[in-house]
Amino acid sequence: QVQLVESGGGWVQAGGSLRLSCAASGRAFSTYTIGWFRQAPGKEREFAASISRVGAYKYYSESVKGRFTISRDNAKNTAYLQMNSLNFEDTAVYYCAAKTGSAYDSTATRYDYWGQGTQVTVSS
Repeated sequence: QVQLVESGGGWVQAGGSLRLSCAASGRAFSTYTIGWFRQAPGKEREFAASISRVGAYKYYSESVKGRFTISRDNAKNTAYLQMNSLNFEDTAVYYCAAKTGSAYDSTATRYDYWGQGTQVTVSS
Protein backbone atom coordinates (compact mmCIF):
# COMPACT_ATOMS: atom_id res chain seq x y z
CA GLN A 1 0.00 0.00 0.00
CA VAL A 2 0.92 3.66 -0.32
CA GLN A 3 -0.42 6.64 1.58
CA LEU A 4 -0.70 9.99 -0.19
CA VAL A 5 -0.93 13.49 1.25
CA GLU A 6 -1.45 16.55 -0.94
CA SER A 7 -0.39 20.07 -0.06
CA GLY A 8 0.15 23.42 -1.73
CA GLY A 9 -3.41 24.39 -2.50
CA GLY A 10 -4.80 27.81 -1.75
CA TRP A 11 -6.23 30.96 -3.22
CA VAL A 12 -4.73 32.66 -6.26
CA GLN A 13 -5.76 35.34 -8.70
CA ALA A 14 -6.45 34.46 -12.31
CA GLY A 15 -3.21 34.27 -14.26
CA GLY A 16 -1.27 33.17 -11.21
CA SER A 17 0.53 29.94 -10.36
CA LEU A 18 0.53 27.27 -7.69
CA ARG A 19 2.57 24.13 -7.16
CA LEU A 20 0.89 21.16 -5.57
CA SER A 21 2.83 18.40 -3.84
CA CYS A 22 1.88 14.81 -3.21
CA ALA A 23 3.94 13.16 -0.49
CA ALA A 24 3.89 9.37 -0.34
CA SER A 25 4.68 6.89 2.39
CA GLY A 26 4.49 3.14 2.54
CA ARG A 27 5.44 0.81 -0.26
CA ALA A 28 8.09 1.92 -2.78
CA PHE A 29 6.87 5.11 -4.41
CA SER A 30 8.75 4.43 -7.61
CA THR A 31 6.61 1.38 -8.36
CA TYR A 32 3.50 3.51 -8.88
CA THR A 33 2.10 5.61 -11.65
CA ILE A 34 0.89 8.90 -10.16
CA GLY A 35 -2.11 10.83 -11.40
CA TRP A 36 -3.60 14.18 -10.54
CA PHE A 37 -7.37 14.59 -10.67
CA ARG A 38 -9.66 17.44 -9.77
CA GLN A 39 -13.28 17.85 -8.78
CA ALA A 40 -15.19 21.10 -8.96
CA PRO A 41 -18.44 21.61 -7.01
CA GLY A 42 -21.30 19.77 -8.65
CA LYS A 43 -19.06 18.09 -11.22
CA GLU A 44 -17.52 14.69 -11.61
CA ARG A 45 -13.89 14.05 -10.78
CA GLU A 46 -11.78 14.62 -13.87
CA PHE A 47 -8.30 13.66 -14.94
CA ALA A 48 -5.65 16.36 -15.12
CA ALA A 49 -2.28 14.65 -15.56
CA SER A 50 -0.34 11.45 -14.98
CA ILE A 51 3.29 10.41 -14.85
CA SER A 52 4.96 7.04 -15.22
CA ARG A 53 7.00 5.36 -12.52
CA VAL A 54 10.34 7.00 -13.33
CA GLY A 55 8.89 10.06 -15.04
CA ALA A 56 9.64 9.10 -18.60
CA TYR A 57 6.04 9.46 -19.76
CA LYS A 58 3.61 12.25 -18.94
CA TYR A 59 0.03 12.74 -20.05
CA TYR A 60 -2.30 15.71 -19.75
CA SER A 61 -5.93 16.48 -20.32
CA GLU A 62 -6.66 18.98 -23.05
CA SER A 63 -7.93 21.46 -20.49
CA VAL A 64 -4.56 21.73 -18.72
CA LYS A 65 -2.08 20.90 -21.49
CA GLY A 66 0.45 23.68 -21.92
CA ARG A 67 -0.35 25.22 -18.53
CA PHE A 68 0.26 22.41 -16.03
CA THR A 69 3.39 20.30 -15.58
CA ILE A 70 3.53 17.04 -13.69
CA SER A 71 6.79 15.79 -12.23
CA ARG A 72 8.11 13.50 -9.54
CA ASP A 73 11.16 13.03 -7.35
CA ASN A 74 11.38 9.39 -6.36
CA ALA A 75 14.24 10.08 -3.96
CA LYS A 76 11.86 12.32 -2.01
CA ASN A 77 8.78 10.13 -2.51
CA THR A 78 6.97 13.17 -3.85
CA ALA A 79 5.07 14.12 -6.97
CA TYR A 80 4.25 17.64 -8.08
CA LEU A 81 1.78 19.52 -10.21
CA GLN A 82 2.99 22.94 -11.33
CA MET A 83 -0.01 24.98 -12.40
CA ASN A 84 0.48 28.18 -14.39
CA SER A 85 -1.90 30.62 -16.06
CA LEU A 86 -4.66 29.57 -13.71
CA ASN A 87 -8.21 30.59 -14.49
CA PHE A 88 -11.54 30.41 -12.71
CA GLU A 89 -12.38 27.07 -14.31
CA ASP A 90 -9.39 25.51 -12.54
CA THR A 91 -11.07 26.01 -9.17
CA ALA A 92 -11.49 22.54 -7.65
CA VAL A 93 -10.29 20.10 -5.06
CA TYR A 94 -7.15 18.48 -6.45
CA TYR A 95 -6.31 14.87 -5.64
CA CYS A 96 -3.26 12.79 -6.29
CA ALA A 97 -3.70 9.09 -6.86
CA ALA A 98 -1.51 6.05 -7.40
CA LYS A 99 -1.83 2.89 -9.46
CA THR A 100 0.31 0.15 -10.86
CA GLY A 101 0.59 -0.29 -14.59
CA SER A 102 0.48 2.16 -17.44
CA ALA A 103 0.46 5.91 -16.90
CA TYR A 104 -1.62 6.29 -20.08
CA ASP A 105 -4.78 6.10 -18.00
CA SER A 106 -7.24 8.88 -17.23
CA THR A 107 -9.85 6.65 -15.56
CA ALA A 108 -10.20 7.45 -11.87
CA THR A 109 -11.58 4.04 -10.95
CA ARG A 110 -8.36 2.38 -12.06
CA TYR A 111 -6.33 4.28 -9.48
CA ASP A 112 -6.11 2.35 -6.24
CA TYR A 113 -4.85 4.88 -3.70
CA TRP A 114 -5.96 8.45 -3.13
CA GLY A 115 -5.00 11.40 -1.01
CA GLN A 116 -7.50 13.55 0.86
CA GLY A 117 -7.33 16.42 -1.62
CA THR A 118 -6.26 20.05 -1.50
CA GLN A 119 -8.46 22.99 -2.42
CA VAL A 120 -7.44 25.36 -5.21
CA THR A 121 -9.48 28.52 -5.61
CA VAL A 122 -8.85 30.90 -8.50
CA SER A 123 -10.33 34.35 -8.25
CA SER A 124 -11.41 35.87 -11.55
